[in-house]
Amino acid sequence: MSSVRPPRARRLPFFGALRANRPSEIWFKPALSVVVATAPPNLTLLALDRLDLAMYTMAGSLCALYAHNRPYAVRARVLAWVVLGMVGGLAVALVTASLTTNALVLVTVGALLAAAQKALCDASRIGPPANVIFTFVTSAALFVPQSLAQVPGHLAASAVAGVWAWLVCMVPALIRPHGPERRATAQALNAVAAHIETAHPERPGARTAAATAVHTAWQTLLSAGARNEPRRALERLLVRAEVALATPADADPGRLRAWARELRGTGTLPRAAAPAEAAGEPLDVECRLAGGQAPLWSRLGPLTPIAVRTAVGCALAGYASLAIGVGRPYWALVTAASLYQANLTLTWNRGVQRVVGNLAGLLAFAALVPLAHLGPAALVLCCLALSFGAEALISRNYWLGTICVTPMALLVTEFVRHENPGELITDRLLDTLVGVLVGFLAAVAVTNRRAGDRVEHALAAVERAREHTVRTAADPNAAPAALRATRRSLAAALVELRATTDAAAGEWWQRARHSERVTHAEQAGHRTLAATVRRHGIQASEGARA
Repeated sequence: MSSVRPPRARRLPFFGALRANRPSEIWFKPALSVVVATAPPNLTLLALDRLDLAMYTMAGSLCALYAHNRPYAVRARVLAWVVLGMVGGLAVALVTASLTTNALVLVTVGALLAAAQKALCDASRIGPPANVIFTFVTSAALFVPQSLAQVPGHLAASAVAGVWAWLVCMVPALIRPHGPERRATAQALNAVAAHIETAHPERPGARTAAATAVHTAWQTLLSAGARNEPRRALERLLVRAEVALATPADADPGRLRAWARELRGTGTLPRAAAPAEAAGEPLDVECRLAGGQAPLWSRLGPLTPIAVRTAVGCALAGYASLAIGVGRPYWALVTAASLYQANLTLTWNRGVQRVVGNLAGLLAFAALVPLAHLGPAALVLCCLALSFGAEALISRNYWLGTICVTPMALLVTEFVRHENPGELITDRLLDTLVGVLVGFLAAVAVTNRRAGDRVEHALAAVERAREHTVRTAADPNAAPAALRATRRSLAAALVELRATTDAAAGEWWQRARHSERVTHAEQAGHRTLAATVRRHGIQASEGARA
């Protein structure tokens, strides 16, 4: 009998997409950073009476939204690439705008840039706000009158603001040098404690969040830099979290949560038993043994359907906006670009959130316009307040953040000259509806049949990692670092399998696949992890206490 079943109709949620979540633990970091990164450039331009250049400095300032969950050594590199990517995309947009004013050409270039930005951000896993900020900046720049002689100066303004944003995001390293590692370890301890307290802790689904948090904490710690004493202490706590995850019946969730609380701030790190296996080789050796990420080009391949969706959807949304006579087709293009998520179901959710948030944001803009028109200083202060509000709310739900993003985007157009508020509201409303409708239809039309293939590859990777872990654990001559590396590789493969499976489950128009193989692979993988941790982790910990 064939295992291929016809695709079932999927229910598209509405109110569930609008449910508010708990705010991110570090919501205030990007919120404060973007204000501090934006205020000096904008206030300087205000003093010089050159607010018409604010769009270019904001391109660099918005780089401060990225990489707040990364350890500082990694954050420095990621932010540098973000600034380079922002300036590079802006350069393409400004040069194009200076060479042609043909709206069809500009929309096409904007759609191609949006697709490239989407693919690169997803492949590099740069995280929120991902490609949307890049696309917002480059798409708007395409429709700003420009000459080639002006381009170097505008790019210089953006680059200077980007360097300032880099400095703003790196300053906390002077105050709390191990903050990201401490935070990631605390999240892992709390996630394991929550897993232990569940009614069915042995189910793979109940274990997923805890395993993912522990894996993320290890990745953060391993990429943070030299293995100094604070990082050794955090490593010991993570090993204790692994032991608790492997033997939930014998673990004390209260103790794990107490350790997590002690990791807040800059206080003394809690002392945990020092596993003997963690006293071996340096962490950078373990990183090499565990293996790094696949090359960027190999990660781009599976993202081709999403990139094509983005290019087609953004282009069609922009063309449709031009056809109905809207003066700013890039708003429809950006709306379409903001929709595309890991799968079609999440894309639908984002469409609902975008429409509701923009409608509420237009009301907010109507209320703020009289205040913003009091003078240039009031306009700058309104934009700063809205940028803070957007980052404060967006981690609770995208539509809540959009309530502030929408009026801020409209007020940015006021930096050059005052516009008719009624026309701005009408154009933005039409572009939102066009962008969401056309963008979602393009997502339905451009299917992602590779999603199922990625599940197959992830299953194979888990099986290979599990077999390698079993062989290494059974080898009496295996070095402790080698066993740790195989465990990390298996944990990473299990996390990737769950993420890939969840993404594929939200796609339409593909062959249905049974979930038994995924469940079996997860159960076997977690049993192997638990067995190796019990065999080597608990014994080592008991030996250390003795």
